[in-house]
Amino acid sequence: MEREILTRFVTIVVVGLSADPMRPSYRVSAYMQRQGYRIIPVNPYEREVLGEPCYPDLASVPEPIAFVNVFRRAEHCPQLAQEAVAAGARALWLQEGIVSPEARRIAEAAGLLYVEDRCVMVEHRRHGLGRVM
Repeated sequence: MEREILTRFVTIVVVGLSADPMRPSYRVSAYMQRQGYRIIPVNPYEREVLGEPCYPDLASVPEPIAFVNVFRRAEHCPQLAQEAVAAGARALWLQEGIVSPEARRIAEAAGLLYVEDRCVMVEHRRHGLGRVM
């Protein structure tokens, strides 16, 4: 499932992306951006991250959404899963350390590809998808 998501989608909408370079959301997203993925940040407290405009929520993203990567605590994930479904997303990925049975149920019931408790950067490298940088 991880490889399928990482090879199928080239734009990643990152919920909870921080502008702080010390935060995992920033480091992971910066890596993915360097690997050629387009990053669309979603965080109501930021204006711009990684040179991209930041949106307050998924509904505000002004283009089709396919792949949503979440850096938020598990208690926020069921609502985010509902928002991802409403936005027409095709994949929902909860980062390492985030597990939500309810988000899984919502996503899978809507036919989304679903991954939880995995880091996109680690999986990208593990599947040998990384470019030498």
